[in-house]
Amino acid sequence: MRPGQQIVQYALAIQLGVSRVPLREALKILEGEGQVTYVAHRGYFVTELSLSDLLEVYRIREILETEAVTIAVPQMTTEDIERLEEAERDVQAAFDASDVVTMTSANQRFHFALIDACALPRLVRLIRLLWDATEVYRSVYFSDEDNREAVAAEHRAVVAAVRAGDSATALLVLAEHRDHAIVALRPVLEQGVSGVPTTLR
Repeated sequence: MRPGQQIVQYALAIQLGVSRVPLREALKILEGEGQVTYVAHRGYFVTELSLSDLLEVYRIREILETEAVTIAVPQMTTEDIERLEEAERDVQAAFDASDVVTMTSANQRFHFALIDACALPRLVRLIRLLWDATEVYRSVYFSDEDNREAVAAEHRAVVAAVRAGDSATALLVLAEHRDHAIVALRPVLEQGVSGVPTTLR
């Protein structure tokens, strides 16, 4: 569904083959994640994409993820690194198969294999909330093959830095990773809703 589009619950329930009750619960969850917006007396709408929103969330992510990764890298176990490498391989396999949905899921597993290793559950929860709030932007970003290729390459660089125990390089690559997404998304978001690809979920 496109940003700004109204969600007609009755029609969507029929389309998905579910009753209105679980649909309403799902919409409440999506509202909490920032994926949909509730307007009194009008119902739910797919959240509009906003460059200022993206920049704000990415700035907060940078602050929190810098703390998490700085703590995580020196204490990552062999098992932690194996989880990171497995997720990186899954991202690459999804890229090779041009499977955007699987790549999006593997991408999140990759980043949280690193972030979870900081062992600070409240910090991880805050970062995950920010990730959920920008999932729709990643759908746009991953719709372009060049962007997917850049993601796969940057993940390989992060893995190499983590293997070397080099948190400074890992942070540098992750900062470039976020910057590349902003650069790619900026012209799309500045076009407004009409310029957003229809690959949005």
